[in-house]
Amino acid sequence: MKPSIYALTLPACLLQIAGASQPGATQSNAWPARPLVWGDINFLFTTDTHGWLMGHTKSRPPEPNYSADFGDFLSFVTHMKEIAQEKGVDLLLVDSGDLHDGTGLTDGSPTGQPNAHEACSNKFITRLPYDVLATGNHELYKYSSALDTRQNFVPHWNGRYLTSNVNVTLYQQPDMGISAPLGARYRKFTTLQGKHVTAFGVLFHFTWNAPGTIVQSVEDLVEQVWFREAIADPPDLFLLAGHMPVHLEEDPDVNVNDWPIVYYAIRQVHPTTPIFIFGGHSHKRNCTVMDEHAIAVQGGRYMETVGWLSANLTEDGGYSRRYLDTNRNTYQYHTRLREESFDTAAGLKLTNDIAELANKWNLHDVFGYAPQDWYLDRVDYPDKQSIMTLFLDEVLPTVMRLGAPERSHIPLLAIFNRGSIRYDIYHGAFTRNDQYTVLPFKNDFFYATVPWAVGKRVVDGANKKREDEAQLRNARRIMMPSLRHTQGQESDAVVMQKVFSGPEEQLTLGYVTQDLCDGYADDTIHLDIGGMDRADDYMSSPPPELDDDDLIDVIFPSFVAQPIVDVLNKLFPGQNYSIPTLPIYCGIQSDQVFEVYARHMWN
Repeated sequence: MKPSIYALTLPACLLQIAGASQPGATQSNAWPARPLVWGDINFLFTTDTHGWLMGHTKSRPPEPNYSADFGDFLSFVTHMKEIAQEKGVDLLLVDSGDLHDGTGLTDGSPTGQPNAHEACSNKFITRLPYDVLATGNHELYKYSSALDTRQNFVPHWNGRYLTSNVNVTLYQQPDMGISAPLGARYRKFTTLQGKHVTAFGVLFHFTWNAPGTIVQSVEDLVEQVWFREAIADPPDLFLLAGHMPVHLEEDPDVNVNDWPIVYYAIRQVHPTTPIFIFGGHSHKRNCTVMDEHAIAVQGGRYMETVGWLSANLTEDGGYSRRYLDTNRNTYQYHTRLREESFDTAAGLKLTNDIAELANKWNLHDVFGYAPQDWYLDRVDYPDKQSIMTLFLDEVLPTVMRLGAPERSHIPLLAIFNRGSIRYDIYHGAFTRNDQYTVLPFKNDFFYATVPWAVGKRVVDGANKKREDEAQLRNARRIMMPSLRHTQGQESDAVVMQKVFSGPEEQLTLGYVTQDLCDGYADDTIHLDIGGMDRADDYMSSPPPELDDDDLIDVIFPSFVAQPIVDVLNKLFPGQNYSIPTLPIYCGIQSDQVFEVYARHMWN
């Protein structure tokens, strides 16, 4: 099919090919299907950006859909704020957390420069005029990251970085510290058009946070005196930004929706005051309507999506939401600007500064040439195009053997948590930056030598432990109210009929979103790239053929050492495994395995 965008009142100048954002980026040839709907109050929102400030620079579909970098985004936001002023309406910019862990800009700083990546990437983010930001769980895995956020990132925002239930310990002496909010607890402000806003930033009850950080449960949060006082006075609207999905998820690790707790706490005091919720964490585009005056939206991951939400704060109400692909076609279409007039000076400087840092850190260095594409979400293990097949069957066993040749006489079973593998690998050059987009986490590999009768049961035992813990968490969860549970097929058909004509094969691959709100929400219409449900969290390299009494090295990353140790102690009583006594299998860390493999196998 051919988008009817060419029949809309799109300036002819916008049909030219846009210039590249970062060097080598392939620009999209797709366009939005229709203009945005503006309201009294409007929002642009991001979440789970995970350091993708360079944008997506690969040429393989659907990467060109997301080829704009953070400098392009800054120019876009600047123009959209100007349009809002011209219209006499408000436009707020919101982020729901997880700025860290995901690319070379957040994980690839040179050795010997601790927190350099956080300092640099955070400074890039401070150039955006965010009105509200919330923290994510990835800001809390390391105490040094949380402390750096508190000392060097939070002050810039002057009360706009909100952490309603997160504290960090500030140590005046090694054994003496005080627990202080990571950011501001809440924010009350007045918009340019005079609307009074009460805002909170909420994180789900995260329990894997680093020592020295505290995450208060959302149940306890809403019982705090300060929270009750903060919601007592009626604003024109409540703005809730936070790192939680806006609806229940199948994956137990992201099924952490505590929004209903906050929603009901506010509704007890203000039954009809508008509530706008901006979620995250599950890396999905999503939306749900709780009541006639409350809506929750979520904007995907990795700077693939900029979300749009507009509403009228009148008695009749009404809302419109859209998921924008992050490319210059999208940005120019909605700002109605020519290629030569789109970029702002600040946007160009940010683009150039990002490129300069990427070069300084050698993020474009090539380790090898991938012979095919491997996908994270499109196919599942053991499909030959699944990145989990590549990782578990080839990369992990090969690299472990290269790192510890002295243990080659003992069979191995390498266990890994699926959630640590983050993205696709595309045919062609595999760079230092790709190394971090696929696996950004730095972990040692521990091991335990056990009889195969024990080793063969560890993965199932770890997954059973995970499922049991998830059931305990979810038993206390309150269901999110929803006025609509399925997206209407009729509304989809109407949009498709209006915006398309011509052969379907002219569409590009991309997201085809099925959320829980009325209407068709994707800004650009694509052929569905597909996806699949997440498999068990713990997976392993192919098990060897052994007798039960044969010994095997069970290898696992330090990030999941505690649950694996718990399972080993249950299966092998009397051994008393503990993390401090576990030996390290080799000197290669988890964020280096793809580099080692590419250098040995793809050259």
